Amino acid sequence: MRILMVSDVYFPRVNGVSTSIQTLRHALAAAGHASVLVAPDYPGAEAAPDIVRVPGWQVPRDPEDRLMHLRALAAALDGLNPADFDLVHIHTPFLAHRAGVRWARKHGLPSVETYHTLFEEYFHHYLPFLPKPWLAAAARMISRKECDGVTAVIAPSSAMKRALEAYGVTSPVHVIPTGIRMADFADCDGAAFRVRHGIAPERPVMAYVGRVAFEKNLDFLLQVTETVRRTLPDVLFVIAGEGPARVQLERAAAKRGLTDSVRFVGYLERKTALPACYCAADAFVFASKTETQGLVLLEAMALGVPVVALAEMGTRDVLKEGAGCRIAPDDVAGFADTVRPLLADREAARALGAAGRSYAAGWSETKMQCEIVRLYGALVSPGGGAPDYAVALV
Repeated sequence: MRILMVSDVYFPRVNGVSTSIQTLRHALAAAGHASVLVAPDYPGAEAAPDIVRVPGWQVPRDPEDRLMHLRALAAALDGLNPADFDLVHIHTPFLAHRAGVRWARKHGLPSVETYHTLFEEYFHHYLPFLPKPWLAAAARMISRKECDGVTAVIAPSSAMKRALEAYGVTSPVHVIPTGIRMADFADCDGAAFRVRHGIAPERPVMAYVGRVAFEKNLDFLLQVTETVRRTLPDVLFVIAGEGPARVQLERAAAKRGLTDSVRFVGYLERKTALPACYCAADAFVFASKTETQGLVLLEAMALGVPVVALAEMGTRDVLKEGAGCRIAPDDVAGFADTVRPLLADREAARALGAAGRSYAAGWSETKMQCEIVRLYGALVSPGGGAPDYAVALV
């Protein structure tokens, strides 16, 4: 199979979409399938023969992202030979969607789009001067139109599939979660991370890894930290990542008197530093209500780190009580009561983390790659059958 992928984001821009694309491409290559990715260029982006970088502008109010030049994007696609590809896989709903769909139609190729992000819950954080109901309605309308413009849609979770169908999407929606590369999360050195960041070995640590954005509900976790600190005064909440909410969260932490109890460590190198951050924690905490899946939950579990999280939206598919996690109630006191025993009893935390290792193995990139290749085959050769992975999740 030969796949052309188009996306408005990719590494070195760090987020879940970049990780998902990289994981899929590695798994496809390991199985003998070729892919070429067309994505934005960024300062410091590494050159690769199977990645076509497109120049663009910095996105207003979001210095990490780039908006590809439309003409440069069209030229990059037109420079490719359509005979080299069987299918177009689009990963974002912006310029990549528009250009990818047009190119696929022009050359008579099927197209599939992965709906990675629940934009209905995101827009109001970045356009606060517009009424939230208007933005939500616009997000639903745009999502419906774009999903109906492709041959098929991939949803990372059953909750995301239900949301798209509620929007009125008529294109077939297939639930295929993003897998994780188990080899990337097979080992870690949490003790070294603690030494590097001046964290005492005995200090109880909660960690969050991900984008530091408003929709991640991190202020809730600051309140949890404040509550836990009443009985565990030396607790530390480590936040790994960057994003537009960092300055506001730093101010909120200072206002609550949590300066010594919260540590922002920024982006971490993915091969060693990031796994070490996970393993330095006694518990991984997560409170986002808008995730279409929540890959970081599986990454923590794969490393044997127990997870405490809200089961909302796509995380409902991932979280299974006792299988590496504790599902917390959606209130500060209840969440604090759920995570506190793991911080106070490392033996209990290790036992729960051990259960997570075997559970995470069931979400490997190899398994998910097989499902996507089945879908590709069904689109390229209609009548060949499509995956029904949702049966195992719903």
